[in-house]
Amino acid sequence: MSEPITLMAAGDARDALAAAQRGDLPAAVHALMSIDPASWQGIEQRLAACGSSLPALLATLQERQTA
Repeated sequence: MSEPITLMAAGDARDALAAAQRGDLPAAVHALMSIDPASWQGIEQRLAACGSSLPALLATLQERQTA
């Protein structure tokens, strides 16, 4: 079973993805650094179950921004 993801961490992850999509890397890093360790594990586990990772997801967002 995956680690739980707190509501705060889910919001931080959403903020990080939105910031990365608009090209605001400092804001993306800030949001990612705000995620607690247990939630990080949960996020990583869920992305792995979908066949992805956070770096791959961020790269996809950046590709879409430049396209």
